[in-house]
Amino acid sequence: RRERFSDTSNSSMKGSSGGTTNATSSGSTNSGSGGGSSPAIALCASCDRCRARKTKCDGNRPCGNCAAKYLKKHKLTSIEGIDLSLFECVYSPAKRRGPVPGRVGQARKASEALDHSPSNERSGDLMAQMGGVNATGLNGMGGQGMLGAGLGGMGGMGGMGGMLGGDQVTADLLQQQAQLAALGMGNRDDAFGQQGGAMGQGGQPGGQGQLDDQMALQRQMMLQHQNVMALQAGLGGQFDQNQGWGGAAAGASMFDQGGAGAPGIMGAQGIGPQGGSAGSSSMDSQQSAAQQQLNLLQQLQAQQQQQAAEQMIMQQQPAQRQRKAENKDDVGGASGKGLPQSVMKHLPLLEKNNPGGNRLRSYYSLSVDELFCLPSIPTNEEYCSRLPTPINPNLLPRFDLAALQAARFAEIALGALANNQVALALELSNATVLCLRECVEEPVHPSCMFDVARAYLLHGIFRSFRADMVRYFKYRRVCLTHLSQLDNIEGVESLLAAISFHDAWAYMIHNASEAALPDIDNSIPPLPAPHNSEQNGDNSRFSMSTIPSMIASNPVNQMWIQGPPPVFINNEAPALSRSLDALACAIRSCCDQANSRFEGMSGDASGRCDDNCVTPTTAAVMANQNELCSRNMVLSAFTLLQQHEASSSSTNKNHGHHLVISAMDAFLEGGDEEEAGGFTDSQIQSLLSVCNTAVEHPLLLHQGGPTYHMVSNAAILLCHLLNGMHANRNSGDSPGEMETALFEEVLDTFIAVRKLLSIHRRKLPVRLRCHGIPRPNFALEVNGADNPGAPFIDLGETLMCGCRGCQGFVLMACSPCVAAERAQAAALKAESASEKDAYSIGEVNEFDKELCDLGVEFDLDDDALLNVLSRIIAT
Repeated sequence: RRERFSDTSNSSMKGSSGGTTNATSSGSTNSGSGGGSSPAIALCASCDRCRARKTKCDGNRPCGNCAAKYLKKHKLTSIEGIDLSLFECVYSPAKRRGPVPGRVGQARKASEALDHSPSNERSGDLMAQMGGVNATGLNGMGGQGMLGAGLGGMGGMGGMGGMLGGDQVTADLLQQQAQLAALGMGNRDDAFGQQGGAMGQGGQPGGQGQLDDQMALQRQMMLQHQNVMALQAGLGGQFDQNQGWGGAAAGASMFDQGGAGAPGIMGAQGIGPQGGSAGSSSMDSQQSAAQQQLNLLQQLQAQQQQQAAEQMIMQQQPAQRQRKAENKDDVGGASGKGLPQSVMKHLPLLEKNNPGGNRLRSYYSLSVDELFCLPSIPTNEEYCSRLPTPINPNLLPRFDLAALQAARFAEIALGALANNQVALALELSNATVLCLRECVEEPVHPSCMFDVARAYLLHGIFRSFRADMVRYFKYRRVCLTHLSQLDNIEGVESLLAAISFHDAWAYMIHNASEAALPDIDNSIPPLPAPHNSEQNGDNSRFSMSTIPSMIASNPVNQMWIQGPPPVFINNEAPALSRSLDALACAIRSCCDQANSRFEGMSGDASGRCDDNCVTPTTAAVMANQNELCSRNMVLSAFTLLQQHEASSSSTNKNHGHHLVISAMDAFLEGGDEEEAGGFTDSQIQSLLSVCNTAVEHPLLLHQGGPTYHMVSNAAILLCHLLNGMHANRNSGDSPGEMETALFEEVLDTFIAVRKLLSIHRRKLPVRLRCHGIPRPNFALEVNGADNPGAPFIDLGETLMCGCRGCQGFVLMACSPCVAAERAQAAALKAESASEKDAYSIGEVNEFDKELCDLGVEFDLDDDALLNVLSRIIAT
């Protein structure tokens, strides 16, 4: 950095124009009287304006920047004749940097004088001769430390000088000993070497030649420290020439455990034998030199400690990473230790930021969960924060993590199935099973008990979509086993309502016949019946309890939920759950009525005896006709849905609930004989609403429960409507514009929904397929006069569903005898189709065969899980 010096008496600077100007500025003033000159003042190399703007200054007066600014401001071309003060180019005095001049030299000279003093030389010779001292000496600068454990002072034992300065010197020397020990120079057998020979007598001390510099630094520091301590005590600075180190007269060396007293010195108070006085003028320089030596020692110590710490960290990092990975695996981290590779490769799908996993969860939300509306599965962080004692998510136990992963895998497995990714759905379903096996052997924490129950239910629903009703009923019962322990838990009513609605579908396809159900009591025992269930019931009007544990353990509900709707009659349950349970009860009641009609039409009394004709649902409806009849249940469900939508801030439009309510409303309406086709306007609007909703949201066909069957039956009713309207058009009366527009609207809707149902039907197992709807006969529109009695859509060609409730929609225009015959024929056809589907694996294409083989392989894991569950529940 450049500096400027100005002489206040006679100084000048060259201006930017080449002339000379007076250098006296605000930074340099005359001092004294009589015209005397003051010492030169150092000015900054740049003017204040250039320094503030951080621009380069040429150092002139005025500088180029200030001159250019002035010329531009005043529109001038030259600065000649302009007063320098107008340019405002000021150079401020420079601040002093570095140490005070002269002090460093004085400190260096004082240090050299101390190093060459006679006492220091004699002490250095003494230390050089003590390299071989054993336990009572240096002992490799180890066993007793640097100065021994009993240092007392410096001087004669019993002298007043030792009494005055001994304690302070001892404390300081012990502190020095601790610092040197931290450097590795104390309490180490290999530091200076018990085995390496004597220091000061040649050779490398302890076999470590790199400690020579440290030893020299130690000796110099010790001597400096002794003099400083004596000076601070005010007792002079020269050691006794006759007695040397005070402990020598008693036969003890300087480093002996008995201690070395302070030398007999005489300070300012005249105490102590044979002392010498040091000049007080050199005290400051000696203290400065000693302080510099101490700072050097401390820097060396800090550097060595830092290097040792870095080496230790580098050595520990691989072990720490390995130990951290092992701990993460032990607590069930994201690595999924203990799970097979087939599961680990799908673990990324469970992450919230995974696009594939989010897409599958979206399919699940738009299909199954659109109707069930189950609580969302908590993340690991949310789950840990809900615990009584929150923990770190990385420390989540493996069993709890496996339970959460099982629930997540169950959701995306249903999403993959809704998206027709069958192979992926099977793999994810198998991942659900393997995760459940991880947590089945250990007791599940109560905080994740609900998610385990949800996982079993969703996996059971997945199995039912694959027409595996045996495993569905088994997993359903395991779910009820967990629900029996979940009283007063948020979301239990939603899970019970979902079970009730899906049970209504199983109730329907089995025609409400318990004889057609599989026997699972030997593998998964039923829950024990509650004691005094009637007394525990909190709803005396329906003689049943609404407590979740009582509902799960009710003997009537072991295979499917029957009787009064348990969630609907609970006024404390969420409105949406009560609405879904009411719809399930209405569906069961309609199935019972359809079965009764078919029993009456066929006259087959041997199929079901009189005692079994009245199901628990029918008995409950007959006992509470005003509350539990099908029509009133649908109205109640719609009212509860409206209450939920009015009180909820969710953007979900509940298309699934509206579809089921509209379908049930159309099915239960009596009709109008005077209208075309025998349908009322509201009934036609409901049917169109059901079909249009299914066309707009095709994933609703993958909902749990009988949604797909309801849409198929709505399409069958549209067939009846089209046949009636077509018959009226061919009767000779010219149709009006409204009738023509309605016919075209209904026909377009029917064609669209029929195409959708046909595609969906081909994806389903044979046992789960509903009606195969025939095509319209458009030739009748052209040649209708040739065959006036032919129907527009011949329902006689319909491939009827095996469910009696669905068959009634096809046979509603037939006589009882014809209906009974066609019902029996449909049952035989469905049975033969199921057998053909079971034994036709070799006839399918290669891809379908691989899927079948994959399903058979995964069934083994399901059986293994169910065997473990059977053993646990039985014991």
